[in-house]
Amino acid sequence: MNDHAGKIRIDKWLWHARFFKTRSLAARQVGAGHVRVNGAKVLKPSQTVTVEDVLTFAQGQLVRVVRIVALSDRRGPAAEAQTLYFDMTETQEKAPVNPKFEGKGRPDKRSRRALGLTRIWEDH
Repeated sequence: MNDHAGKIRIDKWLWHARFFKTRSLAARQVGAGHVRVNGAKVLKPSQTVTVEDVLTFAQGQLVRVVRIVALSDRRGPAAEAQTLYFDMTETQEKAPVNPKFEGKGRPDKRSRRALGLTRIWEDH
């Protein structure tokens, strides 16, 4: 980690901290105005950030709020990336779970046999 450098591009930091899979995705989010630094909207991926800056951005259905704790020279493993920030995101209730299959609908062949729903051909 590079704590003494002082500044790093916001798109690069978001990529190092593993919030986005590629740096170009991070740059696209910043360029579209979906990232805020200390409450101010950022429109340029070249905007620099420092330790103690607070970032707010959307990640999927969740709005993340993170405080930068450290800067990094490289994009390391996930365990190392988690040491770069303090997550201040408010916990949100989980999304409703999809309804489970209740056995309704057409039964399969085995179930039809068990229910006696197959045709019985009677000899006349």
